[in-house]
Amino acid sequence: MALLRHLLRRAPPESAAVRRFCTAPTTTASESPSTDRHRHEFRPPSTYINSWKPPRNPKEAAAQLASLRRDYDRKVKEIRKEYIQEMELQRIEKLRKDEARKEALRIANEQRKAEKDAKKKAEAIERQAAEEEFRQMLMKERADKLEYWRMREKNIEEKKKEKKELIRRQSSLWIDESEVVKAAVELVVGNKR
Repeated sequence: MALLRHLLRRAPPESAAVRRFCTAPTTTASESPSTDRHRHEFRPPSTYINSWKPPRNPKEAAAQLASLRRDYDRKVKEIRKEYIQEMELQRIEKLRKDEARKEALRIANEQRKAEKDAKKKAEAIERQAAEEEFRQMLMKERADKLEYWRMREKNIEEKKKEKKELIRRQSSLWIDESEVVKAAVELVVGNKR
């Protein structure tokens, strides 16, 4: 327990505390900050810095100042022209891209519409073929039904004729023709009374 208290009371070394709170990377002797200067590319020195030489009289100072202002205005004007040209080029590029996108959309819509029309035409042809096939099938069924009906009617008519012929033959066996005439006359005369 006493050993634990002793360890807790001991303060960490000062270099460790500094190292713990320092955000800069630790550098070794071979890596010094001066090596970064050799690798970095600096911009060329500005012509405005240290370009002002103290004039001897106020007129000369005013002339130098006016010259600096003219030079500055000229450079700003050139930069503005470049900026306007860049903006115009960007606007033209954007317009070109928008036109290309609209053209691509229009072509895609036309293709989609053409495909849709072709599909509709194919479906219409297919539907027309199916309707024609159905119509032919109906006509065939009607013709078959008509033929069946005619054959049936013909069979019924033939059966009726056969039946009449059979009855006529049987009746001619039962009653003579002369007696049939007498019976018919009697029936007619008897009904009139």
